[in-house]
Amino acid sequence: MKQHVTVAGVLHIGLGVLGLLAAAIVLVSLTGTGILVEDRQVMTILTSVGCGVSALLVVLFLPGIIGGIGLLKWQPWARILVMVLAVVDLFNMPIGTAIGVYTIWVLTQEETVQLFALRGGQPQSG
Repeated sequence: MKQHVTVAGVLHIGLGVLGLLAAAIVLVSLTGTGILVEDRQVMTILTSVGCGVSALLVVLFLPGIIGGIGLLKWQPWARILVMVLAVVDLFNMPIGTAIGVYTIWVLTQEETVQLFALRGGQPQSG
């Protein structure tokens, strides 16, 4: 199960990084389009929308990176956080659904629960 926990952590970090990349693309493309149009009102609207959508994406995907890093460090709080995020990922079809199902399966196994309880945030060899 140790390897599965590592895979789940890496998957959540990867999904989070992709989400942050999408946020950057939205911000740059909408702000850039607003600047290219050379109309102050259009620039204001597009910049506002770009900032809002980008902020929403950061809020949605940053916890996945934090939780994934926590899983890799065997932090007990990360198991709970990533399980909550996995439930939310179920609605992100099709990739998020697969990652969510896999993560829920991994983190609800009795062996995984015991590993997190025994480790207490400190990784052990083996």
